[in-house]
Amino acid sequence: MAPVGPQPAVADVRRAVREALADVPEGALVLAACSGGADSLALAAALAFVAPRMRLRAGLLTVDHQLQPGSDQRAQTVAALATELGLTPAEVLTVTVGTAGGPEAAAREARYTALARAADRLRAEVVLLGHTRDDQAETVLLGLARGSGPRSLSGMAPVAGRYRRPLLGLPRSTTVAACRAQGLTPWDDPHNEDSRYTRVRVRGKVLPVLEEELGPGVAEALARTAALARQDADALDQWAESAYQDCALSDIGASVRLSVAEVEKLPDAVRRRVLRRAAIVAGAPSGALSAGHVLAVDRLVTHWHGQKAVDLPGGLSAIRRYGTLIFAISPIP
Repeated sequence: MAPVGPQPAVADVRRAVREALADVPEGALVLAACSGGADSLALAAALAFVAPRMRLRAGLLTVDHQLQPGSDQRAQTVAALATELGLTPAEVLTVTVGTAGGPEAAAREARYTALARAADRLRAEVVLLGHTRDDQAETVLLGLARGSGPRSLSGMAPVAGRYRRPLLGLPRSTTVAACRAQGLTPWDDPHNEDSRYTRVRVRGKVLPVLEEELGPGVAEALARTAALARQDADALDQWAESAYQDCALSDIGASVRLSVAEVEKLPDAVRRRVLRRAAIVAGAPSGALSAGHVLAVDRLVTHWHGQKAVDLPGGLSAIRRYGTLIFAISPIP
């Protein structure tokens, strides 16, 4: 009798992890970020299986946000399970969640900061994140609701620096089935049922209604839309990078000067990317620089009637003088 292979869901998760790590050099350390939920637990188990076969070292990081009673014990349980799976190092990262940007954004900021510091300290080549196709669909809907453009609609990137998301092509049902097949018991975070969180409402109310009214496959279609939007956004970003070099008269220190004549030749989508880049190079914090700021600067190019400078985050201003667009710390001399 031929040997029986792994259950299909287990095989799918392992294959996704193996493909995501195909270019990682032998001997490198790969870390799985694991909350103990089905997605990240299936990811960690797959990494434990795949890594030694690819001659990689594999470990696990779990973050204790200290937002619920007993969170420290649950984090320790995840770390202990990692050791059983053969993942080492296995560390608990305890963070203090602030309030800036709301609870979801603050928790995310604390989590990624902790992961980045641990990865630096451990000299990890890659950190794997357990986001699935369902997470991607939710992200696209949230971006659509914010009206924040194609980059937001492109969702989460499969690869972003050292972070990789192998499971973006798989539904959440696959990770649940993979855990069940391997005898792994995921932890269901109560926050995932708390309707105070926007993403929870999208997951529990909006997506089910769309599936009911439009038919099955909405999450898959949204994830496919994200992939297509990402390709378009990447192409526009590359075009804008080249255009910026053509338009920039100088970008030394905390001052950037662009030729209005060159900037106004560009299509809207490329021109606004150039203006955003100029503001960031001059010192505007990217997270605080909104589409409204960029549109206000854009009017200095497209609807010029001698208006005053546009105030930007970081104490920056943009002003048009004698055919030159100047980004500098206020007041501009």
